[in-house]
Amino acid sequence: MKRKFLPSSACVLSLLLLVAGTCALAQERGPLHFKGLLNDYTPANPLIAGSPYEMHGQWSLDLHEWGELADFAADMTMSDYGTTNNVLDATKGGQNAHTHHIRLTHAKVTWDMTGCPAYPKPFTTRGFQVTGTVSMITGNGSGALFETTPPSSMLQVCITGGTEVPYSNMTMVFTGPATNHFGNQAIHGVVRKLEPASERW
Repeated sequence: MKRKFLPSSACVLSLLLLVAGTCALAQERGPLHFKGLLNDYTPANPLIAGSPYEMHGQWSLDLHEWGELADFAADMTMSDYGTTNNVLDATKGGQNAHTHHIRLTHAKVTWDMTGCPAYPKPFTTRGFQVTGTVSMITGNGSGALFETTPPSSMLQVCITGGTEVPYSNMTMVFTGPATNHFGNQAIHGVVRKLEPASERW
């Protein structure tokens, strides 16, 4: 004689919670498309020719399904300050203007903020980071003169936020040859939009 087993209410509840948690995780961890702006300055550094620089641009990040890998792109302009009697003069227009296109391809995603640049109060409270060797850095459309061939600079991108806007801030930090031009400090930006990748077009 076959015996029939009916699932207990506790088992059913546990299963529903597991499914709900899995769906929430899948929804947050991709595929997602982030985009925003970056605006910052590099400090004056005798080791960086032409510094300090002013930086403006746009960036995007595509988080692949399950949030394990991501692609990052930044397109930016840079120019140094004009001078008056060899003294930096912020009232003058930018000098030596040029462009950079920066790419990270299939870079590793880490779901914490360990090692990300800190912000003053109010602190960011959540986020993730993408790290890897850049796949491309250009200068005015060609390979950047400060970069090796193939590129060897590392880039850390942190996407963080708080209680009202979960993903509001972006930072870029270079290590390797790129620091000879961008410096090793954080380059700051803002998240303007977050949308499911399927709704981008």
